[in-house]
Amino acid sequence: MIPIPITGAGVVSAVGIGKRQSLPALRSGTTGIAPVRYLTTDDTDFLVGEVPLSNDAMRASLGLPADAVVSRTSLMGILALQEALEQAGLQRDDLRETVLISGTTVGGMDCTERFYREFLSDRHDHDAYVAIHDCGASTDAIAAYFGGFSFATTLSTACSSAANAVILGANLIRAGRASRVVVGGTESLSSYHLNGFNSLMIVDRAPCRPFDRTRAGLNLGEGAAFLVLESEASAKARRAQPLTWLSGYGNACDAFHQTASSENGEGPYRAMCRALELAGIGPEKVDYINAHGTGTPNNDASESTAIRRVFGDSLPPVSSTKPFTGHTTSASGSIEAVFCLLAMEHGFIPANLNWKQPDEACLRPVVSLQEGVRLRHILCNSFGFGGNDSSLLFSQIG
Repeated sequence: MIPIPITGAGVVSAVGIGKRQSLPALRSGTTGIAPVRYLTTDDTDFLVGEVPLSNDAMRASLGLPADAVVSRTSLMGILALQEALEQAGLQRDDLRETVLISGTTVGGMDCTERFYREFLSDRHDHDAYVAIHDCGASTDAIAAYFGGFSFATTLSTACSSAANAVILGANLIRAGRASRVVVGGTESLSSYHLNGFNSLMIVDRAPCRPFDRTRAGLNLGEGAAFLVLESEASAKARRAQPLTWLSGYGNACDAFHQTASSENGEGPYRAMCRALELAGIGPEKVDYINAHGTGTPNNDASESTAIRRVFGDSLPPVSSTKPFTGHTTSASGSIEAVFCLLAMEHGFIPANLNWKQPDEACLRPVVSLQEGVRLRHILCNSFGFGGNDSSLLFSQIG
């Protein structure tokens, strides 16, 4: 395929607000995983990756009224999208010819959880909170803050949601249906999905350790990130300088199990192969893989098998950045995509934090920061429940 220019990127996560805060954290190995601070939950001994701002602080920074009914999912999405639009040099009038695609699963659940008891007792005017509960409402709120887009839609495919938003946006550009698309995802922590993951017995009460023999599960996180994709003609007409290029992508669904990954990693294997095939490059050209790497026994072994099937004995450096942010579920694909862009721009490979003991079922990740490396092609993996697996390939052109 013809590579698609990426002209803007924005991110918020547990390691900071914006790329300027995220970059030094990734390079210094500073994690954002900590005890619960903002999430309303009775079980406060979970370790999570929370965005280091309260809802009130985010509302204030965005100029929203203190009593505005806005979900945390939308607030984080607005912050990340704001940075992406500013870097791309897009103004409000430009958004009339721009599509917005956002991935989320939690949506406004953080609000409905807080007011659930009032709903039951009918002591609260709950209409405003019901209206922002569903996934699409969070995207609508983000779009409304910026004055609207030509079209806005929401994807919800669990942990591959944001990556699939990138894929849908790229397909719209390739098909000539759009010349500019803002893609990504946003997800806040909620008691429902924290307890849900815990019920699956895949939440670790200690810092997560992807690919380590002692790994016992994930730490959940939250955050948001967006990328501005444009046709080459659109970018040239605006004299927009690409940060890098989306050169390939793949999605596959092996439907192996509702929550577990297959032992042979068939879905991830096919997703990675399709990304490479679309880009027209061989596996030997990939300089780094940002792994899905959740820290669960099942995922890390399955992903390792899939990567070995694709790359054989010539494995590129691999690391998971989830020990920095926690598993941000639906937003993980776009957050980690922005981390890949930072790694490519500044020539480093982030460490796979907390790894100590090898496991023959898993590949051996990069365990300390690698600086001064040239990264021409980076593969970024995002694998969701139900076997919905996606891989994005970012490349430096020229």
